[in-house]
Amino acid sequence: MSRPLAGPQSLLRTLNGRAILEALARKGPQTRAELMAATGLSRTAVTQVLRMLDGVGAVAAAGVDRDTRGPAAARVGLHPRLGFAAAVHVDHRAAHVVLVDATGTVRAEQHAPFPTNDDRVGHIAALVEGCRRALKGPVQLAVVGVPGIVTPDGGIRDDMGPDGGAFRTALSDALGCPVRVENDVNLAALAELTSGAGGELASFALLHLDDGLGAGIVIEGTLHRGFSGVAGEVAYLPQTPLPIGAPIVNDAVVGDLALGLGLDVDAPLVAHLEAAAGGDEAAQKLVAEVGRRLVLVAGTVGLVIDPEAFILGGDAVHPMLIDAVARTAAEYNAQLPLRFLVSSFGPEAPLVGAVGEAASALRVALFTRILTPPAKVSR
Repeated sequence: MSRPLAGPQSLLRTLNGRAILEALARKGPQTRAELMAATGLSRTAVTQVLRMLDGVGAVAAAGVDRDTRGPAAARVGLHPRLGFAAAVHVDHRAAHVVLVDATGTVRAEQHAPFPTNDDRVGHIAALVEGCRRALKGPVQLAVVGVPGIVTPDGGIRDDMGPDGGAFRTALSDALGCPVRVENDVNLAALAELTSGAGGELASFALLHLDDGLGAGIVIEGTLHRGFSGVAGEVAYLPQTPLPIGAPIVNDAVVGDLALGLGLDVDAPLVAHLEAAAGGDEAAQKLVAEVGRRLVLVAGTVGLVIDPEAFILGGDAVHPMLIDAVARTAAEYNAQLPLRFLVSSFGPEAPLVGAVGEAASALRVALFTRILTPPAKVSR
């Protein structure tokens, strides 16, 4: 006969409390019966835990269930004033800020280009504050996706060199909460892994094209950042006939290609993609060249890590570029078969990844704080 579980009651309450908090975060407000089904706990255990959570302000009444048969049952949900997490996507032109609660629900959103004084920290802090003013509750933490190499200690390396974590520290001070900095393409890959095109794949490489080209690499279901955060910096892979160290594709490269084809050198890639879709032959040649370069990048990466698939993200989800990639890939199929998929989120993938990571980090922080008993004061 198996023996019943025995252990400190505080540990059991913590485990039961976390189970109920996680259930409320996953599915929103629920009745006691629904929580019993979701967690496997008895009615008595659910009642005791809810009483404890209510006492520390973690849960609140959330209406009644009138849809099921029998007497109406009260629903309970996470308290709306527990606080929020900020998910931020920074590119070279603007910042996009979203506030999410512990369930992952977007509660407020703002987007604006950077000012001419290039005060990125002040600009982001102002957007977060603008979102927070519309809500009741503090911002507990922030997850920020940025272009450039992000080191393990949260520093950013770009064309100006490493910043030693100065951006993260300054933003944390301005927001008054912890800040986690991530490479934006890595966040995009996490979005595809958790709820997008990569969800059923054990390994994949996301090729995300916007101002430049970056890769998010997932191996055995885990994001691979590399020892120093450099993994996925594929924009400078050697590629004939380009000189060593030349970028494969970015805004400047698109301008150079446009110049050689008699197109507008100041037009972004998206404009050339639309022109190609409208039948412009010169634009179609430009798109074909960009597609060829993407396939050669994929081939190089494929020979090293051999992923199940490559996911095209950012501006690469445009139908004209998808077709250009498919045509070039077919030419190389006999030597090196490559499988290409399309991002589930397109250019929004970095922000989607930041939202997911921010909500997850918020749940961990809140639930740990709620379930950690206060330290005893020695006399």
